[in-house]
Formats: sequence, structure tokens, C-alpha cells
Amino acid sequence: MSRYIAQRLIESIIVLFVMSFVIYALIGLMPGDPVDLMISANPRATAEDAARLRALYGLDRPIGERYLAWLGAALQGDLGYSRLNSRPVLEVLWPRLGNTVALMGVSFILAILLALPCGIVAALRPRTATDTSINLVAFAGISVPPFWLAILLIILFAVVLGWLPAGGMPPSGAGLGAQAAYLALPVATLTIVTVGGIVRFVRAAMIEALRQDYVRTAWAKGLGERQVVLGHVLRNAMIPVVTILALNFGALFSGALITETMFGYLGMGKTIYDAILGNDFNLALVGLLLATATTLLANLAADLCYTWLDPRITYK
Repeated sequence: MSRYIAQRLIESIIVLFVMSFVIYALIGLMPGDPVDLMISANPRATAEDAARLRALYGLDRPIGERYLAWLGAALQGDLGYSRLNSRPVLEVLWPRLGNTVALMGVSFILAILLALPCGIVAALRPRTATDTSINLVAFAGISVPPFWLAILLIILFAVVLGWLPAGGMPPSGAGLGAQAAYLALPVATLTIVTVGGIVRFVRAAMIEALRQDYVRTAWAKGLGERQVVLGHVLRNAMIPVVTILALNFGALFSGALITETMFGYLGMGKTIYDAILGNDFNLALVGLLLATATTLLANLAADLCYTWLDPRITYK
């Protein structure tokens, strides 16, 4: 197992190196650069000033040389400065990363807690009114656009009822109650759009597992419904579900852009988006690499969960 984990970590590092070059090249090929924005904001700037600034920041060199210079500095812990925030990149990203972890973690846990019992109940009572109702709600959650759902929640709970803030971040030093109030609507949005897909996968995996011979054998031995469902069926059905959860985890980390934008929530998705629009190369590059690393670690965690769910699975 240790050898497998070490091998996967090495592969992940290689993927991060490749992705860093791809992302750096794509960002570098975008029209315009920080110097163009600086020149456009200063009507007295001349072409000579632009050339001098590009030489100063190394923007006049080939993209390969610029990448190697950035990589050498990054390996020494210098990830550069954020042009939009006038601060080191890590000083900008760490608070935003914490915001995303809070938003993503709460919504992810709520989605699992809702999806597992609903999927199990639907699978145990197929083609009944209960199954139909759960499927209907799941399909509604999958189909609803996140931005539209966010608008509805804002109108209902912030405008009409006035119970919750419409968006933004809690003030500095706010208590747990205030932080929960600001998180409530974005968490509800992410949970609703995520839980439907997980319910469908849990239901399908449970129905497939219920048809297996070992389940009939367990019933024949006289085991109770709780022992059969939780001890035999669910554990085996969770193997494909864990894969979906790992993919959703990575998507939530970097893909909550719409939700964060609608609620003005300063998380990783909105930060990366704003950095790309503002030509903040260093911030966009490091943010995307963090999202890539999170996705790789989530997939590694899923592979390790397989061995816990099914002891027959081994890694060498």
C-alpha cells in the first residue's frame, strides 16, 4: 500500500508539472498582458515605456524561458505577487481557500447525508410512490440552473422574508451565528444542485447490489433487513458512488464559480475567474494548480476507500 501511495504521489507531482506548463502557456497566449493594462490607464505612457516595462517583468522573452523562470522561483517558495491585490499570491489565496473549504465542506457533507438515505429508500421500494417522489425531486435538483436557484433563494429569504443576507462575506470578527447566516444561501444552492445526482447513483448502485447472489444468501440465513442493507448491500454499492463523490469534491472546490459570483462569496472559483479577467497571471496560475492538486488528492482518497469497502481490492 505504501508503495502504491508513493507511486500515485509521484504521478500527481508529474501531472502538476505538466498542468503548470499548460496553464502558464494558455494564460500567456491570452490577448493583452499586465503592461497593456498599465499603459492604457496612463495616457502619458509611450511605446518606449511599454517596452521598458516588458523587459523589466520579463514579458519580452519567449514563453518557455518565462515559464522556467517562474518554475525556478516557485520551487523556492516564491509564487509571485497578485497584480490585482498588490500582495503575495499565497497571502491572497489562503483566506479564499479557507472560505471555499467552509462552503464546500458543509454543502458536501449535507449532500451526502441527504443523498444516502434517499437513495437507499428509493432502491428498497422501486416503482412505488416513494421511489417516484424521490426521483422527481432528484431530477429537479439536477435540472435546475444554479444561478436561477440562487436568485430564487435570494428573493425568498433575503428580499421577501428578510431572514438572511443576500450575499457578501461576514464582517471581520463575526460570531458563528453571523457566519452561518452568510453561508446559508450559498450552501443551500450547492447542496440542492449536488444532491440529486448522488441520489441517482446511490439508487442505481443499490438496485444492482440487491440483485447479487450474496444478498439472497444473506436473506436466506435469516439476517435482518438492517444487517443486509447496511452490512452487505450498501458497502458494496458504495464503491461506484465513492468515485462520483471524489469527482464532485474536485468540482465543488473549483467549480462553484456561479454560486460564489451570485452571492459575492470570495472563494476559489470567483478568485480564479476574477484573476483571469484581470490578467493576474500569478494568481490565476496558482489557483488553478491548487484546484488540480485537490482533484488529484480526492481521486487518491477514493482509491484508498475502495480497499476499506472491499478487502479483496489490493494495491501493490
